[in-house]
Amino acid sequence: MIYLDNAATTQPNMVALEHAQDYLTTRYYNPSALYREGYEVSGELKKARSALLSKVADETLFELVFTSGGTEADNQAVFAFAKRGNAVTTAGEHSAISAVFAELKNRGVVEPRIAPLERNGQVDVEKLLALIDEKTSFVSVMHVNNELGSINDVNTIAKLVKQKNPRVIFHSDGVQAYGKLPFKIAKEIDLYSISAHKLGGLKGIGGLIKRKSLALPAYIFGGGQELGRRSGTENVFGIQQFAFAAEEKFLTLKADFERIMRLRERLWDGLDQTIFQRLSPTDGTPYILNVSAVGLRGEVLLHMANDKGLLIGTGSACSSNSKTRYSKVVLACGYDERVADGVLRLSFSPKNTEEEIDEAIKILNEIGLDLKNRMK
Repeated sequence: MIYLDNAATTQPNMVALEHAQDYLTTRYYNPSALYREGYEVSGELKKARSALLSKVADETLFELVFTSGGTEADNQAVFAFAKRGNAVTTAGEHSAISAVFAELKNRGVVEPRIAPLERNGQVDVEKLLALIDEKTSFVSVMHVNNELGSINDVNTIAKLVKQKNPRVIFHSDGVQAYGKLPFKIAKEIDLYSISAHKLGGLKGIGGLIKRKSLALPAYIFGGGQELGRRSGTENVFGIQQFAFAAEEKFLTLKADFERIMRLRERLWDGLDQTIFQRLSPTDGTPYILNVSAVGLRGEVLLHMANDKGLLIGTGSACSSNSKTRYSKVVLACGYDERVADGVLRLSFSPKNTEEEIDEAIKILNEIGLDLKNRMK
């Protein structure tokens, strides 16, 4: 089996899993407990928090609140601060943001404003800024688009947003960027979402990085964990495995970036370009290559590839239950429905090999030609 759907989820890092096993089997104590063993686990939790945060942020300016994943982190950011006037986001956001903006509209809480995308999947920064005024309370711009892999320069965008309205709370969904791009969060970014299972961590663990001076309201109430911002007994095992997996991933981040870039281009160069059209920009994340078999059904190709041992996606796995047939992101880039219907998302991990890429090329070209001939 060849797995090229790593933007949906990655295989857990087994070395990190082994390191963290102790917190599941023997050191399973509640970190809020008052006895010594609980206190010691609480100290280990602080170390893991610091390790994860320090990879991308200045610990004197930012802190990390653990969540159940990127979706909860995104939801907490929006519901906490999009409470008055208008809130601005982009047409390229993950459903964890776009669906919340739709809910805000349904509730009549704020006026949602959506900035359009450029052809390459990046937000149109000029038009984004034009939507911001003195009544804007919240802005959210995704760091790396989870479908096309387009990279938004969120540090620069945050600075421009703050220049126009210094009171705006700026959030970025960094789920596809954390552990994959060389990056440090600028002081103008107030909130930044991360997730464990996109880099070898476990599902069910994520975090919301926040500026320390920002008062974050509680999202889940109860025992007052996470300094009252997110109640619920911490998943120490999952958090520790996240920290261990991130430690390994960041050690090889730059080398992985360059190697996976070569794999991505090797795959694209090998595809039959009379069948496949490239949608991902060349300057996007190396971890995602989005192509379209124009005029063919991407979902049909996905199942044909699956039958041959190749696992790929057609877009965001989190939107697979949507009633909408076409990718809203691809349509927002200005492509028509024939292109959007043929979308395939190929996403990589450091575990992928050149041999796997060559076999994937062979499979994709074969099934693309097969389906194209059937459609004649």
